[in-house]
Amino acid sequence: MSETLQTPPVSSGKPAGPDQPDQPSRAYQVFREITTGNAIISVLAVLLALLVGAILIAFTNEDVQKASVYFFSRPGDTVVAAWNSVSGAYSALFQGSIYNFRKPDFASGIKPLTETLTFATPLIAAGLGVALGFRVGLFNIGGRGQMLIAAALGGWVAFALDLPAGIHLVVALVVGVAGGALWGGIVGLLKARTGAHEVITTIMLNYVAYYLVSYLLRDGFLKTPGSNNPQSPASKPTAVFPDLLGPAYNLHLGFILVIIATIFTWWLLSRSNLGFQFRAVGLNPHAARVAGISVNRMYVYAMLFSGGLVGLAGINQVLGTSTSGFDAGIDSGIGFDAITVALLGRSRPWGVFAAGILFGAFKAGGFSMQAAEGVPIDIVLIVQSLIVLFIAAPPLVRAIFRLPTPGQKTPGAKTPRKRTTTPTEAVAS
Repeated sequence: MSETLQTPPVSSGKPAGPDQPDQPSRAYQVFREITTGNAIISVLAVLLALLVGAILIAFTNEDVQKASVYFFSRPGDTVVAAWNSVSGAYSALFQGSIYNFRKPDFASGIKPLTETLTFATPLIAAGLGVALGFRVGLFNIGGRGQMLIAAALGGWVAFALDLPAGIHLVVALVVGVAGGALWGGIVGLLKARTGAHEVITTIMLNYVAYYLVSYLLRDGFLKTPGSNNPQSPASKPTAVFPDLLGPAYNLHLGFILVIIATIFTWWLLSRSNLGFQFRAVGLNPHAARVAGISVNRMYVYAMLFSGGLVGLAGINQVLGTSTSGFDAGIDSGIGFDAITVALLGRSRPWGVFAAGILFGAFKAGGFSMQAAEGVPIDIVLIVQSLIVLFIAAPPLVRAIFRLPTPGQKTPGAKTPRKRTTTPTEAVAS
């Protein structure tokens, strides 16, 4: 049975019979190809995006523009200016995100890496939630709403309740994750009961969450007493993530929780029976239904887990990053960036983990590029957008690097002989 579920049957072009499951649509197959392709495409997509980013950096550099005026008389000046601008920008990106060689000691030089991990923490958590949805064939773009609900509920526990240290933090964390899970579960329930497409419902619930939280911050239980600003009170010290490396660094306990979440998601998808059903539904929901799997139930469960993981990103913002209070912009675009992280990670938990760190480096190093070299921060956003573009077009990447198409016959390879299967063998298999 497992072989039948893991490999979708090839369509013969004939209408499905009463015992033959319907074949996935072409759009569904393209969706699966984009979200679960091989890792080499992701690596090459990043390289291509950095290459295009280098070209944009050179074109927007003032020294390059001045040297290009007399390019035909002294072309070397333009080349040198372009090289200096690109190398300087990417060197600043490295020193702002990994290690700053200009600092006097290792402790201060390694601080950029801790900033990268801090930026990456909510991206990884939200990316895991989106990736889990991809593996079940669901496109969860409701990360913003799920983060807002998680931040609102968990944040209220953090500033409104008086609980002992340790217990207070755990309760705020659990309530926040549960809030994100319930907000995602609404989407799964609507899809299971009514067939409503998750893209539409998540977009609408994003608006519902945003205006609901905005109202609660302005006139509801999230409002700071005596203040006209739509911002919540500060989280109490007993409900704040402790620092991992001391007060000189911003890295906190949330990063450890994200590592645990990555391990849990890997175990759920790869080692559990529920994860097997998730993957079966994602590969071919019609075949999974024929095999006895409740597809509608899997949709609900998947969105609960997906929303909970995205909710972890939201509560991370409240208990770890914005502990002095939060507003309706607490998501900081992470809910949508998580889609890019999940795509780059090819919907694999550890791939998402690596992609989240890469995008955390872009965020941390982008400010260094702008401050040290005068490179517009928009260049980093363009590079991120190009990564998505190249990932969404695997044939383009294969054409540029002349990679073979998966399943394409290698020149000179012999075609294996087709073995005839007898009816007895077919029944036995």
